[in-house]
Amino acid sequence: MCGIVGAVAQRDIVPILIEGLKRLEYRGYDSCGVAVHRNGELTRARSTSRVAELDAQVRTEGLTGFTGIAHTRWATHGAPAVHNAHPHFSRDRIALVHNGIIENHDELRAELTAKGYEFVSQTDTEVIAHLVESLYDGDLFDAVKRASARLRGAYAIAVFCRDEPHRLVATREGSPLVLGVGDNENFVASDAMALAGVTDQIVYLEEGDIVDLQLGRYWIEARQGDGFVRAERPVRTVHAHTGAAELGPYRHFMQKEIFEQPRAIADTLEGVVSITPELFGDGAYKIFRDIDSVLILACGTSYYAGCTAKYWLEAIAGIPTQVEIASEYRYRTSVPNPRSLVVTISQSGETADTIAALKHARTLGMENTLTICNVATSAMVRECKLAYITRAGVEIGVASTKAFSTQLAGLFLLTLSLAQVRGKLTEEQEAICLRSMRHLPVALQGVLALEPQIIAWAEDFARKSNALFLGRGLHYPIALEGALKLKEISYIHAEAYPAGELKHGPLALVDKEMPVVTVAPNDQLLEKLKSNMQEVRARGGELYVFADADTRIHGEEGIHVIRMPEHYGPLSPILHVVPLQLLAYHTACARGTDVDKPRNLAKSVTVE
Repeated sequence: MCGIVGAVAQRDIVPILIEGLKRLEYRGYDSCGVAVHRNGELTRARSTSRVAELDAQVRTEGLTGFTGIAHTRWATHGAPAVHNAHPHFSRDRIALVHNGIIENHDELRAELTAKGYEFVSQTDTEVIAHLVESLYDGDLFDAVKRASARLRGAYAIAVFCRDEPHRLVATREGSPLVLGVGDNENFVASDAMALAGVTDQIVYLEEGDIVDLQLGRYWIEARQGDGFVRAERPVRTVHAHTGAAELGPYRHFMQKEIFEQPRAIADTLEGVVSITPELFGDGAYKIFRDIDSVLILACGTSYYAGCTAKYWLEAIAGIPTQVEIASEYRYRTSVPNPRSLVVTISQSGETADTIAALKHARTLGMENTLTICNVATSAMVRECKLAYITRAGVEIGVASTKAFSTQLAGLFLLTLSLAQVRGKLTEEQEAICLRSMRHLPVALQGVLALEPQIIAWAEDFARKSNALFLGRGLHYPIALEGALKLKEISYIHAEAYPAGELKHGPLALVDKEMPVVTVAPNDQLLEKLKSNMQEVRARGGELYVFADADTRIHGEEGIHVIRMPEHYGPLSPILHVVPLQLLAYHTACARGTDVDKPRNLAKSVTVE
């Protein structure tokens, strides 16, 4: 959600800025822009199209410069329009880009309007640009420090000034920002991946940090009370994957990422030769031994991963587990338990609501923290005592696929580790579970081979306006995830229910125009599920069933069946989610939607 790239160099940095924006497209955006210092003036180009169109625009206009900033915007304040796109200027002296939300922007807007500043956008960002300009007296670093003291909310900001060539200032509070250190040149970005191929020397700025970038030097100060003090931050070598954004033979990144799941699972489990708490970090055994419950905090798809893990944790490890939507948890009165293990789940590790919920839990005295995350250098990992890094690789498609399945793999390992510490896992059971996990990549390949059959279903779904998804027990969260995928990228209204809840309301919606997707593994709830399916058929509903091979569910009029290659016991959710991903993907393709960048959505949700 929104992306920043900035640079100070002795070469033309426009190609670097544009390439950085392309690498940040996965975060989601609806406008983009670039501004540079050229011939003593501020010059910019902005667009409500894709970065490729912005690239063509700057090439046509011959835009070049040695100091500049660029941005992809996901609209919050003000519609997606060129006049609301970043970078924003103030009196042709200050150029600024911003991620996040300024909560006191109305108050500041009124103050600045009274001083004679004219606003041409509806954004909270333009307020910051004018505020910096109003405080500028020849030292941009000082002006940004003074301006940041007036801001309430979450933000990452990069700004440069017409009067100070080869100088860029950036600051962050609640929104991620990294510094890239080059050879006599320096960079800032929302994500280290934006700087892949430019520099691998990365400094992760901390909350309240402000950095002054110039040629051959940078200076960091940290907020301390009402002022700032000099700060040293470690420079890390980060090898971003420059080839991660190549489509290869696939139509969309989402399709590519669905098919990367066998490799992603294999990479996530690489090196796991036995079940041990130390998989999650030093000191994990003591923490796991002392806890008496688990609290999972997450949003969106990650929340459904947590819901799946609840079934595992309680059934296998025998530990009470609560799953909370992070954006709700921090704003309600809850009963804290210092002996609870607080588990956060996030693909990016920068999800604002989840980080805020984690910090809230810690203020309540819950210090045992662990994250399941795909980015080892993220804020979430730095905030938690323990971590398991999924190795899904870069995920470009906004609708999460391989990040979800690798989260499930990490959560299953957590379940087994807690079961071991609590005396619930025998050596024989551990060996069986490890064999099953190692076989997952092969099993997933078998599921992916079902794609041609799923494409045929997608043609039917593309003509529908609504859909129901049903699951029971461990597979109810998988039905939720399937419905989410369909609505995210095809714009078909979809809901998921525990199948036993049909007669308590949703059955009223069922008719011949309502496809009902059913997740039907061969488990102890299968016969109950078959009864629920008959309830659908009795009302004329069309059933689309993903059934294990030995369920004895047969295709007939009104019942369409795709057989899964094998039953996979507790790990079945990791297999059953894949055909639901493919169904959503091919339905969206048939409807002609923007699969990788669905409307109104962002990949990395870094604001509330």
